[in-house]
Amino acid sequence: MNQWFARFNAREQLSLLALAVVLLVYLAYMLLYRPLDERRDDMQARNAATAVSLQRVDAMVSEILALREGGEGNRQRRNLTTLVNQTTAAVGLAVSRLQPNSRGDIQVRFEGVEYAALAGWLYEVEFGQALLVRELSMTQSGGAGRVDATVRLGQGE
Repeated sequence: MNQWFARFNAREQLSLLALAVVLLVYLAYMLLYRPLDERRDDMQARNAATAVSLQRVDAMVSEILALREGGEGNRQRRNLTTLVNQTTAAVGLAVSRLQPNSRGDIQVRFEGVEYAALAGWLYEVEFGQALLVRELSMTQSGGAGRVDATVRLGQGE
């Protein structure tokens, strides 16, 4: 290697040394600094997402504490079974099954109902009665425009 380097004149040797230094700096940047910089940016993004999540959790905790302090007397809880029976009868939907659960929600099952009537009932329930449609599962039924649906409703806040 020394013999190879010695055969060049001083100016060429200086150029080769400069090239070697630049190449070493570039390799150090690519192999050491750049991966560390990318990991730092990734860590900052994860920290920001965690901070946002923590803010949401803090807001939920504050809301829960406020609701506990306010007691259940401040919120009017409606009987969902009665409300569902009234609203489905008003639009002419036949309910196959009504099933309340322990969280205060109610599951309503429809079989072979018209899609348009079901969509109208869902609109009335959400916007007219201020209930929350927490879950909706719908499949096509035997005839055209007919569906089987399962809806889980809850009290609106």
